[in-house]
Amino acid sequence: MLFLAVIAVATLVRSAFGFGEALVAVPLLALLMPVNTAAPVAALISITVAGVVLVQDWAHVHVRSAAWLVASTMVGVPLGVWLLTHVPEGSVKAALALIIIGFSSWSLWSGHRAALGDDRRAWMFGFVAGVLGGAYGMNGPPLAIYGTLRGWTPAQFRATLQGYFLPASVAVVSGYWVAGLWTRTVTQLYLTSLPVVVLAILMGRVINRRLHAARFVLYVHAGVIVIGIILLLQAIRA
Repeated sequence: MLFLAVIAVATLVRSAFGFGEALVAVPLLALLMPVNTAAPVAALISITVAGVVLVQDWAHVHVRSAAWLVASTMVGVPLGVWLLTHVPEGSVKAALALIIIGFSSWSLWSGHRAALGDDRRAWMFGFVAGVLGGAYGMNGPPLAIYGTLRGWTPAQFRATLQGYFLPASVAVVSGYWVAGLWTRTVTQLYLTSLPVVVLAILMGRVINRRLHAARFVLYVHAGVIVIGIILLLQAIRA
């Protein structure tokens, strides 16, 4: 029941806002099972959420944006892995945390909203997402910031990020398969969670549709700040 409760909350967050489930799912699941089981289960659920959302709302996807973000992420991932193995963890996490906290805080409290009119700078955000993903599995914050700068509606935000997360999660799961981490236990847990996942996806879609665009931006930046604070606390502890 605890496992299903964690999955329900994480999936609801992802379906409503388009990102953020990793901060809910993996840390809490790791309290219930080994990380090498929790991570593959979370990745399989991520594929499911992305696939269902894309089927529901394909018309809202900014295909060009998603393509740029995915391509540049693949370039950033190796650097993230290198940072993970060669640079002190605390230094990298602290720098990234301060950047995303600073930007989102400025966006919330300055009263000014920066904006991007096209996708020419998408590669920068995708690259940073790849670095964060390769180092710590946290692709979301740069993507969330990019979506707010592009002025996407809540529906576009939700759908376009799934266009990013689907291929990214497939790549991650493929790595788990090669490493032998996709076990029978992982499959059983995933199949057990499916009814809860589907219900949470549908509920998240209802929430997403009822969010006012301005309030949605506020929620996104608040979520990014929370992620940054968690990173900063982890850096201090490290």
